[in-house]
Amino acid sequence: MTNSAFLSLDNVTKRYQNQDVLREFDLTINDGEFFTILGPSGCGKTTILRLIAGFEKPDEGQVVLDGQDIAHLSAEHRPTNTVFQSYALFPHMTVFDNVAFGLKMSGVKKSEIKQRVEDALAVVQLHGFEQRLPHQLSGGQKQRVAIARAIVNRPKVLLLDESLSALDHKLRQKMQNELKRIQRQLNITFIYVTHDQEEALTMSDRVLVINNGQPQQVGTPREIYESPVNLFVARFIGESNVFKARITERLEDFQYMAEIHGIEWKIFADHKFDIDDMVHVILRPEDLRVMYIEDAPQESGFLGQVIERNYTGKTLDSVIKLDNGHTLVASEFFNEDDPDFDYKINQKVWVNWVHGWEHVIKADELKK
Repeated sequence: MTNSAFLSLDNVTKRYQNQDVLREFDLTINDGEFFTILGPSGCGKTTILRLIAGFEKPDEGQVVLDGQDIAHLSAEHRPTNTVFQSYALFPHMTVFDNVAFGLKMSGVKKSEIKQRVEDALAVVQLHGFEQRLPHQLSGGQKQRVAIARAIVNRPKVLLLDESLSALDHKLRQKMQNELKRIQRQLNITFIYVTHDQEEALTMSDRVLVINNGQPQQVGTPREIYESPVNLFVARFIGESNVFKARITERLEDFQYMAEIHGIEWKIFADHKFDIDDMVHVILRPEDLRVMYIEDAPQESGFLGQVIERNYTGKTLDSVIKLDNGHTLVASEFFNEDDPDFDYKINQKVWVNWVHGWEHVIKADELKK
């Protein structure tokens, strides 16, 4: 992946029925990256995809691809192709004819069509399926045909709109790996729209988290998960435990004492805070340590009671209600050789975390 601006939405506003879906929206995507737009239903992510594809035009602003403003170009004149959730295959056409359809409409020579279709089917590993009809294919195979039909035209950008949502969980996971493999092999820009956090973290080079038409955070999957910039991102990406806290003392740069539910904690932060600043201390379930009360070390911690216990295969997840009324979720890797590992419902436990594992943001940091 090259690190150069390739596609951008510059100061874009899009309205439907006099209501702004996107307002003064900016986004930059690099050449050759797998970029995911992630957010809840109705947040504007599909509108972004449609603006790039040419199915919609911005009311204000520019859509710039490879140095050219393409906002005025119709969809068929843009160097982009879209893979839809429904696949949109022609049921009466063979796999070969489905993939070749766009080339035939563009007047490409028959000999070139044959070679390009064969090449596209090889990329998606469907060689030998040329004469099958869509009803003879599995869901994953149909998805691959749709991808082959999109890439056979050699687009500069491939757009994927919730393209795996119709597949069952196991096949979906397999296709996530397949999509990433195809993207690396072709070395073209993929823009993927989803509301599934796992997909975004698994496949992407970078992720945009969007809410109510406003970008909340752009970053690598690790940055988005480990360093959310606000409470929306922290809660939307995976599970989070959030403590309200007050800064009571500055120890040194980026180290503070904070009062959390009446207990003094040493915390580490990426930003500078002032005394009495209210902050959110965020911890993922896997960051918490849970122990029997009699095993608790002599350091800060909370007392609580296990109210739910779920075995997931790899982990045991506990829902713990603290004595102060706050509820936490803790996730621990399952150890079948440890007889003391499996806490019981109503078991009294002690909870804390390793200093430095917390992520701290200011309490009012949320983009509207």
